[in-house]
Amino acid sequence: MSHAFPSPEWTDAYKDAVNANAAYREAGKTWTHGAVAFVVEKDAALGLPDDCAMILDVHGGECRATRWVARSVAEAEAPFVIVGRYDRWKDVITGKDDPIKSMMQNKLRLVKGHLPTIIRYVESSRQLVKSASAVDSRWLA
Repeated sequence: MSHAFPSPEWTDAYKDAVNANAAYREAGKTWTHGAVAFVVEKDAALGLPDDCAMILDVHGGECRATRWVARSVAEAEAPFVIVGRYDRWKDVITGKDDPIKSMMQNKLRLVKGHLPTIIRYVESSRQLVKSASAVDSRWLA
């Protein structure tokens, strides 16, 4: 069953995909730095009237929970917040762009959190993307 990206249903499916990824469990096993939020910026043309976000409660190679929230909630609660336009997220999830490279090129912006910490977890980030690409996604554009 496909899930529209972004949506609460996609966010739930993402949690399952992360937890099914053995390579993520290994790469993320030392991550103890808190939740990570991914924010998709509003785009009225795509039917996204407001910024939306998903918080991934990742710890020790496991995704303990995900939540679909407003950007303000993500920025208040998650120690790491990454923001980008819809097309940038789609490019990362579909494998056209590398997540860390996208942040270094400012295609995705780390607006909260410590960039050197994220960079230490390059393989973990790539495995989170691999998990996202495993979600049967329905794209808005």
